[in-house]
Amino acid sequence: MSNPRRLSIPTLSSRHAPHQAEAPILELSGVTVRYDGIAALDDVSFQLAVGERVAVVGPNGAGKSTLFRVIAGVLEPTAGQVKIAGHGPGGHICIAFVPQRSEVDWSFPVSVADVVMMGRIGRLGLLRHPGGEDWRYVHQCLEVVGLAELAGRQIGELSGGQQQRMFIARALAQEAELMLMDEPLTGLDVPAQEGIFRILDELRRRRVTVMVATHDLNLAAERFDRVMLLNHRLLGIGLPAEVFSTEHLRAAYGGHLRLVQTENGVMVLSDTCCEGDHG
Repeated sequence: MSNPRRLSIPTLSSRHAPHQAEAPILELSGVTVRYDGIAALDDVSFQLAVGERVAVVGPNGAGKSTLFRVIAGVLEPTAGQVKIAGHGPGGHICIAFVPQRSEVDWSFPVSVADVVMMGRIGRLGLLRHPGGEDWRYVHQCLEVVGLAELAGRQIGELSGGQQQRMFIARALAQEAELMLMDEPLTGLDVPAQEGIFRILDELRRRRVTVMVATHDLNLAAERFDRVMLLNHRLLGIGLPAEVFSTEHLRAAYGGHLRLVQTENGVMVLSDTCCEGDHG
């Protein structure tokens, strides 16, 4: 894939929800989510700054997907508060949520360009049809992620890496300032993963804050500004060397994680906890 291209921004409508200039782009305070009395998230608190790239790691069933849904405003917390740039998540059109690929109906008869245009709906409103400027912007977004030639392709005909790039293009069309990506690298080969990271580098230049859920602790340590270790509770957030201590990792994974001490720190060899569950 070629290097990401620069993107000119069209004239926009105003945000549905206001932003406070000095507030963190994301702040959680004591967020708890319970299902049938069982805590999926338990008293989670943290802040993210504009433009950060943060990996969210933890075993299957740890609450990673629940965390993303609460931040996106599609799930109400049982307790606690979520703030996006100083205000609650309701009404914000600056949040883009990229679900796991297994949650998408890839047989749906819609084109790549149509999916990317869906990112403009919040800006346009449901009653306004996209105009020529909107379609030009959609095609610019597809050029940024290297999918311009596949604009008319049905979404099920894309490879896994292309599907993820399509969702990133949708977030660009939405002009998202906070992107939540749930296991976007799962099942992708190394070249496809590198293509995703090249685009994430472009998002960093645009000061888009990105949270990525992943099971690959080594990749999280190597390619992200900070890491968040989650197992229903927040066990640590910060630099990988601080968070991925033996104590924290054993608290998160118990006996399901093989750890080897090396000169460069703790090496993670496997994560086999709770396979088949959802986080």
